[in-house]
Amino acid sequence: MRRSRTWWRRATVPALAALAALAALCLFQPAAAQGAQGAQGADADRPLQEPVRIMPLGDSITGSPGCWRALLWQDLVDAGYAGIDFVGTLAGQGCGFAYDGENEGHGGILATNMADQNQLPAWLSATNPDVVLMHLGTNDVWSARSTDTILAAYTTLVEQMRAHNPRMEILVAQIIPMDSAQSCATCAEGVVDLNAAIPDWAASLSTEASPVTVVDQWTGFDTATDTYDGVHPNDAGNRKIADAWYPSLTEALSD
Repeated sequence: MRRSRTWWRRATVPALAALAALAALCLFQPAAAQGAQGAQGADADRPLQEPVRIMPLGDSITGSPGCWRALLWQDLVDAGYAGIDFVGTLAGQGCGFAYDGENEGHGGILATNMADQNQLPAWLSATNPDVVLMHLGTNDVWSARSTDTILAAYTTLVEQMRAHNPRMEILVAQIIPMDSAQSCATCAEGVVDLNAAIPDWAASLSTEASPVTVVDQWTGFDTATDTYDGVHPNDAGNRKIADAWYPSLTEALSD
C-alpha cells in the first residue's frame, strides 16, 4: 500500500453495521439530547468521511469542454465510487448530461508559463486536491518549447503540489498526438519526443508517499478519427481519454 489513508468505494458489511449501531444510539438518547441534535438536522446526512478530491489539470483538452472528464466521472459513479469530488476553480461546461465538472483546464495555457508565473499554488489552495490528473504540454510543443524545458516545468509543478500536500497522488499523461498539418510543422514529432521522455522523468521524481504515475494517452489515439481539428478530442477521443485515465485513477483511489 502506497498510502495509509482509507478510500471508501462501496458500502460494506462493517460500514452497514456501524450505521446500524449509530442509529441505535440515536433511538435511545435522552429527549433533550435528541432535541439538541435536531437543530443540526443537516449534519445527520453528512458522509462519515471527506470525499477524495480530484483535480483535472491542463489546457483546453482538459477544460474546453473536456468532456472526457464527464465520461470519467460517470464511469466512476457507475462503478460505485460515491466518495469522489472533481475540483478546480473553473466550472464545467455542457457535455450532454449532469456531472461534477469543476476543473483546472485553462485554454491555451503552457506548462512552462504555469510554472514560471507561479499560477498553480493559488489553485491548489482554493481546491485542496488529493489527486491530480495532469494532461499538459500541448501548447508548449506548439510553441517550440524543448522537451527538457517542458519537463523542468513539470518538475516545478510537482514540487508545488507536494508543498501543498506531501502525499499528493500525481497522474501524468503522455499526451495525445497532434497532426502537424493542422497545428505546427514540428508538433507531431515534438509530442513523440516529450512522451518518450516522460517515463524516466516520472520515475526520477516518484516517491512512496507521493507517487507519480504515467498514464499512456498516446497509444491507440488517432488524430484522424479521434479529434475534430488534429489537436482536440471529439466524442471518440474523449471516450479514449476517459478509458485511459480510469485504471490508474481507480488504483489511486484504492490506496
